Amino acid sequence: MDRIDSILEKMSLEEKIFQLTQYPISVFIDTKDDLDGPRKAYQLSGKNIALLGTVINPNDADEMIKAQEEHLRTDPNHIPLVFMRDVIHGYRTIYPIPLALAGSFNPELAEECAKMAAKEAALSGVQVTFAPMADYVRDPRWGRVLESGGEEPLVTGIMGAAQARGFQGDDLSDKDHIAACVKHFAAYGAGEAGREYNLAEVSLRELYEHYLPAYKMCIDAGVKLLMPSFNSVNGVPSTVNSFLMKKVLKEEWNYDGAVISDMYAVSELIPHGVAEDLKEAAEKAFTNGCDIEMCSSSYVLYLKELVEEGRISEEKIDEAARRVLMLKERLGLFEDPYHGADQKAAEAFYLCDENRALARRAAEESAVLLKNDGLLPLSPDVKRVALIGPFADSHEIKGAWSCKGRDEECVSMEEGVRKLLPDAEITVVSGCGIAWNETDADLQAAEKAANSADVVLLCLGEEQFCSGEAKSRTDLSLSPAQTALARTVLAANPNTAVVLFTGRPLAIPELSAKAPAILCMFFPGSEGGNAAANLLFGIANPSGKLTMSFPQSAAQCPVYYDRTNTGRPNWTDKAERLRYASDYIDCATLPLYSFGHGLSYSNFVYEEMKLSAKELPKSGSIGLSIKIKNESDISGSEVVQVYMKDPVASVVRPLQKLIAFKKVSFKPHEEKTVLFELNDSMFLFCDMEGKRIRETGRIEIMTGEADHFVLKDEFEMI
Repeated sequence: MDRIDSILEKMSLEEKIFQLTQYPISVFIDTKDDLDGPRKAYQLSGKNIALLGTVINPNDADEMIKAQEEHLRTDPNHIPLVFMRDVIHGYRTIYPIPLALAGSFNPELAEECAKMAAKEAALSGVQVTFAPMADYVRDPRWGRVLESGGEEPLVTGIMGAAQARGFQGDDLSDKDHIAACVKHFAAYGAGEAGREYNLAEVSLRELYEHYLPAYKMCIDAGVKLLMPSFNSVNGVPSTVNSFLMKKVLKEEWNYDGAVISDMYAVSELIPHGVAEDLKEAAEKAFTNGCDIEMCSSSYVLYLKELVEEGRISEEKIDEAARRVLMLKERLGLFEDPYHGADQKAAEAFYLCDENRALARRAAEESAVLLKNDGLLPLSPDVKRVALIGPFADSHEIKGAWSCKGRDEECVSMEEGVRKLLPDAEITVVSGCGIAWNETDADLQAAEKAANSADVVLLCLGEEQFCSGEAKSRTDLSLSPAQTALARTVLAANPNTAVVLFTGRPLAIPELSAKAPAILCMFFPGSEGGNAAANLLFGIANPSGKLTMSFPQSAAQCPVYYDRTNTGRPNWTDKAERLRYASDYIDCATLPLYSFGHGLSYSNFVYEEMKLSAKELPKSGSIGLSIKIKNESDISGSEVVQVYMKDPVASVVRPLQKLIAFKKVSFKPHEEKTVLFELNDSMFLFCDMEGKRIRETGRIEIMTGEADHFVLKDEFEMI
C-alpha cells in the first residue's frame, strides 16, 4: 500500500483520471494524431495517450510488449498499463462453451480448463479476462446463453467460481495466471423477449432469489473486477443503477474490487435517456461506482471539469485510481510490467498435447446424450459409416467468444471418426449448408449414402455464429434444409445417430420423436471431433447433464425447470386436465428435455435414500445418504442431483429446486453411498422484499432428475 500511496501523491488530477480510462490497443498501433484513426475517434493525442491506464484486446505478446515499452517510456510516473481481453472458453486451445462446460457438473474440470486458458493468455500478453459470466438465464432465444451457466444459479455460481479460481490461482503475480472479471451485473439474462441489451423488469424477490446469487458466489471466490450489464434493470441502466451498484454490491456484499463498464456503456446512457450528454453520463456513472470507462471518452473529457465544479470530489477520484493501481500491484506489474508475456513460449504452449487432451476430456464430459433407444454406443468394428449433414466435415465447431481460436485447428467429425476407425469405409455427404436460411438439400445423395451404410452419423445444428452476443432468435428449430435432410436420412436408415452442434437449446420435437439417438455436443471446441467419435463408439461414456431446458417450441420461452404451480395447474394426464388450466391447447407445457437430463451407457440404479434425522433445527444440518449401483458392464460417471420442495409457504415456491449435486464415478457393477450434508441455508428463500427468510414446516427431498424423481423423503423444519 505504501507504493500506491506514494504514486498517488505524485500524480496530477488528469493523470489519475487517465488511470480510469480504457481504450483499444489500436491507439498505440495507429499513432496518426491528425488523421481519421482511433486516436481522433477518442479525442486523444500523443501527449495524453501516455497517461492511459488500461488497454483492451492485445493481439499477441509482441504487440503488447511493444505497447507497454512505448507507454513506460512516455508515462511520467512509469505506471504500467494493464491489458484485458475476453478469454471465455479458451485462448487458442478452445474447450466447450460455458453452457456446455457447466453441464459437466464438474467444478474441478472447469477450474482446470480456466487455468490452462490463463496460461495461454498470459504468455500472449493478456493480464485480465472478462470472465466468468454469471448471468442467470431462462430464455434460449437470447444468443448469449452460450456464455452462461444456464437456468440454475447454484450451478452457474459454483462453475463460475471454479473458473475464477482457475484464472486467478492463489497469487495473481504468478505469471501463469490472470485476473478475472465477473459479468454482467445484474439480470443481463432477463432481457425482455430474449433480446440482447433489452430491458429487464424483475421483482426484488426474483432478483435476490435467482439473478443475484451467482455473481455473489464469484465475488466470494475473489474476482478482482466486476462489470455492470448493458441493460436497464427496473428502469435504470445497471451502470448507474444505485440499488445494484451501491446498496447490493458495496453495502450488502462489501465488494471492494474495481468496477469496469462494458464497451461504450457510459456513452450509451444518452440513448438510454438517463443522461443528456457525455458530461452528465460521466458524472452519473462515476458517482455510482464505475471506476473504469471502457472505450468511450466521457471520463477524460469531463471528470476534471466535474471536480473543479465541486460535483465530484478529488478524494473519490483517488479512491477509484487506487483500486486500479491495486489491481496492477496484485498482478505484479510494477516488478514485471509484461507479466511473463513471451510470444515464442506462447506458440510452443498453444494446442500442445496436454492442452488438447484437456480440451478433449472437457468436450467428452460436457456432451449430453439426450436420447438413446439402444443404438449407442456403436461398435468400433463397424464396416461402413456414413457421415451426413452440414457438420459432417465442418471445422466450425468452436463457437462464439473463442478468442484467438481458429476453425482450421478444430478436429472435425470426419477427422475424429477416421482417426478412430482407420479400417472402416467412411462416406461423407454434407446434404445441405449450415446457414439457417439454406433451403435446398441434396436429398438424393444423402439417401444413397444412408442406404449403403451400416450406421449413419447425422451431424446437424446451428452455425456457430448464430449464437453469441447480439444473436437473439425467434425460431429455435433446425433450418428447413436440415429438417428435410433429417427426414430423408432417418427414413432411409433406422441406424442413425444424430450429433447436434449448437450454442443454445434448440426446439427439435420431430427429431426427438424420430431419431433413435441424439448426442448434443453443443460447440465443443478444438477437440470436438475426437470427443464425439469417442462418445459415439463407446471409448468414452456420456455423463453431461443439461443446465438449460430444451423447449418443445420457441413459443414456450422462457421455459425452465424450477417453475411454480398456479391455482389451476396443468396436468400431464390429459384425461384429468381441467378445461381452464395453465396450459397450451397446441403444445405440451413441459420442456422437451428438462434441466438435469442426460443419459449414460451405464445403468445407474438408485436403491435407497436416507435422512439422518426427521427434523432440522435452526442453524442445524441433516445428513443425506443415497445408495446407487452401476448395474452394467460399463464404467461411468453419474451426476447425483438433490432437489427440495416446500409444499406450503408464505410465497409460492418451486415444484422442485436443486440444492446440491456431486459427480461420482462408478466401475462396472460398483455400488456407492453418496453423502450430502443438508444445512439450514439451503432452505432459506426470499420474501416479497428480497429478504432471505426461514419458515417451519414440511420439506420434501428428492433425487434423480427434475421432473423424473426416483427416490423421495421428507423432514420438518423446526
